Amino acid sequence: MGAAAARRAVLGAQGLDAPPRSVPPNRGGLTRLVRHLGLLQLDSVNVAVRAHYAPVFARLGAYDRDLLDALAWPQTAADRRRRAFVEFWAHEASLIPVEDWPLLRWRMRDNTARTNRWLGTALDHRPDILDAVHDAVAAHGPMEARQVEEVLGHGGERRARAHGGWWTRSDVKVACEHLFATGVLTTGTRRGFRRAYAVSEDVIPPGVHAREPDRAESMRALTLRAAAAHGVATEPDLRDHYRLPPAESRVAVAELVDAGELEEVEVDGWGAPAYRLPGLRVPRRVTGRALLAPFDPLIWFRPRTERIFGFTYRIGIYTPAERRTHGYYVFPFLLDGQLVGRVDLKTDRAAGVLRVPAAFAEPECIERGADEARVAAELAGALRDMAAWLGVGDVVVEGGPLAPALSRALLAGAPLV
Repeated sequence: MGAAAARRAVLGAQGLDAPPRSVPPNRGGLTRLVRHLGLLQLDSVNVAVRAHYAPVFARLGAYDRDLLDALAWPQTAADRRRRAFVEFWAHEASLIPVEDWPLLRWRMRDNTARTNRWLGTALDHRPDILDAVHDAVAAHGPMEARQVEEVLGHGGERRARAHGGWWTRSDVKVACEHLFATGVLTTGTRRGFRRAYAVSEDVIPPGVHAREPDRAESMRALTLRAAAAHGVATEPDLRDHYRLPPAESRVAVAELVDAGELEEVEVDGWGAPAYRLPGLRVPRRVTGRALLAPFDPLIWFRPRTERIFGFTYRIGIYTPAERRTHGYYVFPFLLDGQLVGRVDLKTDRAAGVLRVPAAFAEPECIERGADEARVAAELAGALRDMAAWLGVGDVVVEGGPLAPALSRALLAGAPLV
């Protein structure tokens, strides 16, 4: 299989091979997309837009973010009956289809060990706290950790997690996160993006909650979901989607190939066996444009991004300022199937503008004959579309090598409404 055909297949599987439809997506469209992608990664950074919103916009165009919130974090009884997504540790913290929650029970069981990332030895001095937190949430949930502390009347002491970490959390917060990681609690809703915990049985439909697939079955099912989302992928690519254990991922891929549910294929220049679902659609051509957030599934596995697009990308938010090459929260720009540029973005809600601290065209694309003026014009259009979706009134370009051409392209466009 040629590398260009593989790239088109990847973009087709990701829903990025054509411009979004002009009709805004409804609940059904949002649900179908997330089910196909398998998950949306969550992240607390809100510099431009929260991570889980951006991949939907890249594929479906402007949509009502409240619709996605209602499917993930329902506030009303009617919305709770139509809940489509639930949170768990999948790729990282993620929204996943409710029906896929049991496929991660193996991870919940692994997290039960007292050496897991959320507990360690941090609660050895409080052997009662897990039961106390569970009972409080069962009686009063959905509840944020601070509300659990108020109900218990204790447990709010701030203490460093004994096994390290970025935050100093209360005993109750550590207990809540442990119970979440083991599947006892889940996110009932979010308030200001703060997690409000609920007992899993109160959120997951009974027929789904009762499912207990065995570990090997779950590995195969998750691998097939990853294959559907990625189109053509190496075993490490597939494994990364749900962060599966390497040995078990390799076994799952081999079993699926033997069963005819995956096909092995050689892709020119990849240097490793690749896999695809039988009957995979390969678009004849790829058109359209998209701004890809740092946690977009097309680019989140950096070795895959380099292999498919020849595009080196490192997320700036985890890099000291003096070592950042392109900015803090950088969106690669996809145009007609190639990553042709990147922009550092910040939504200045107070000023009502989408700021572009730095804009870049990819030198390799320009060397291969890409027209910088067209890249700037298409990027200007994509930025204006994003600004309108985010409800801000202008795009302000502040720096970077592409800034002059991008500024001219924005001035040439029609005023934002």
